[in-house]
Amino acid sequence: MFGRSASAAVTDAIKLVLFDMDNVLCAYDRPARVAYLAELAGTTREAVHAAIWDSGFEALGDCGALDASNYLRGFGKRIGYPLSLEEWVEARRRSMQADRAMLEIASSLRNTVEIAILTNNTTLVADRIDALLPELRPLFGPRIYASARFKTAKPDPRCYRLCLSELDVRPETVLFVDDLAANVAGAREAGLRAHHHTSVEAFRQALSEYGLPPD
Repeated sequence: MFGRSASAAVTDAIKLVLFDMDNVLCAYDRPARVAYLAELAGTTREAVHAAIWDSGFEALGDCGALDASNYLRGFGKRIGYPLSLEEWVEARRRSMQADRAMLEIASSLRNTVEIAILTNNTTLVADRIDALLPELRPLFGPRIYASARFKTAKPDPRCYRLCLSELDVRPETVLFVDDLAANVAGAREAGLRAHHHTSVEAFRQALSEYGLPPD
């Protein structure tokens, strides 16, 4: 079908395409999330951003240093408001807009290879994905992994390796897609093939070069 070229040999090796989520499968608007949280807490957007992101607190959730309950409790304490799980989910939901073109490509890829998600996030994101971005479950089923599940985060090579162990696939058979160059580098260090996502068009071209039909 593709000819027995070097490209075809690579194609034969790819068994799974592993996607990042934010700014790959969906647009992520952190300012919208921050604005909603600031309104709830009766404080400024700058204060919320400083308390959660500038402080490194969010990174503690991503790497699993805080479990879901301690993360949520600490989140509220830092912004000075007793944030409920439902409010946290709503804030996150408001920041996410599905990328229809990328989801269509993922849907098409399912005819050829397996697909999965590995996102740097607290386990709350994976647990509540049906409320956050309901378009994902029909495509990815249970294969939606938050880094916190593995007690580490991208770009640590261990994060990819633990995820692939869960999926029971070898690193060299996986194509990883992420919008952050550091995470792409970490994936390559872990032995995965990797694509730095900058646009739908560039991703289509990369898939073509791997012999994977994007449509």
